Amino acid sequence: MGAQPTSIDFARSPRSSVGIEWELALVDRGSGELVPLADDVLAAARLPEAPNGPQLTREFLTNTVEIVSGAHARVGDAVTDLGAGLDAVLAAAHPLGIDPIGSGTHPFSRWADQEVTDKERYATLVDRARWWGRQMTIWGVHVHVGIERRDKVLPIMNALLTYYPHLQALSASSPFWEGDDTGYASNRALVYQQLPTAGLPYLLDDWAAYERIVGDLRHTGVIEHHSELRWDLRPSPGWGTLEVRICDGLPTLREVAVLAALVQCLVEHLSERLDRGETLEVLPPWYLRENKWRAARYGMDTILIRNRAGDERLVTEDLAELLETLRPIAERLGCGAELDDVAVILEHGASYQRQLRVAERSGGDARAVVGALAAELRAGTPSA
Repeated sequence: MGAQPTSIDFARSPRSSVGIEWELALVDRGSGELVPLADDVLAAARLPEAPNGPQLTREFLTNTVEIVSGAHARVGDAVTDLGAGLDAVLAAAHPLGIDPIGSGTHPFSRWADQEVTDKERYATLVDRARWWGRQMTIWGVHVHVGIERRDKVLPIMNALLTYYPHLQALSASSPFWEGDDTGYASNRALVYQQLPTAGLPYLLDDWAAYERIVGDLRHTGVIEHHSELRWDLRPSPGWGTLEVRICDGLPTLREVAVLAALVQCLVEHLSERLDRGETLEVLPPWYLRENKWRAARYGMDTILIRNRAGDERLVTEDLAELLETLRPIAERLGCGAELDDVAVILEHGASYQRQLRVAERSGGDARAVVGALAAELRAGTPSA
């Protein structure tokens, strides 16, 4: 017998509503090493009571806390949630001698020394992926955007992959791995895709195709639930959202706001084009794969492939034109100020560039990089 048909409902959610998940690593204030004290921080943290407010959760590793916003119409409100969550984490961590940091990877701690959170789904992942599964000492930012109709989800997802390098370059924050300068802006992107169900999503024509692939993978024992598809961009049926998982962990709340605004505006832009009856262009898979690699390798110096004709352009030049297209949408969605803050990243450099500058100034002292990340998180904005 073949795979049984799988029916997957897609929850109703307000169009272009936004929710954000921000993963933070915990380090010892003296040594800069990762510490397995997430439970201690979570136990001590005190969040303000608010409906649809922030939440603090455990993650894959015991050195990680995640701040989750409520679902909001405006990026600014979701970021306010994250700020309240961050205040609670900082207040709980400080007496314990812990500094939270936001980054795609840790500059020098060894993955083999980290502890996996005691949870069945994490144990299953490690049992299946073994050496690669244990190496996932990485952190990211996930942005959920509400899609009001299920038939829009896959067309928007496929077209949004064209903007993968823009999101990767702006958020890239993982140049180091166990003390080595990898030469990559985002080493996290390439580490994470080693998991068997991670990486770029398949290009699927419609929701029925998504249901078929989930059914096939369940039938063959690859997954038990659609949430185990850990794609860089994926439907989140239970929330009625498209979940963008491209971004590295971000060091500052201001950068989180920038990337969330860019994602929200891109989704709304593509949704509006569908409303006008347009067919959204989708790049061939080989171009998408190459764009991902280029953005992970070169970050803000990426020369991306723009269209099916194979035309190329520097990512920062393409980004400038894209921002002009999205600005009216940002004003309507109430995230114009956040989108304009792309200029802050362009001025100070993406996090990987700032980390490399700190390492150069300090004579290669990786602890100085950790200290700079902790200082940026407290300040809330990128440093020079």
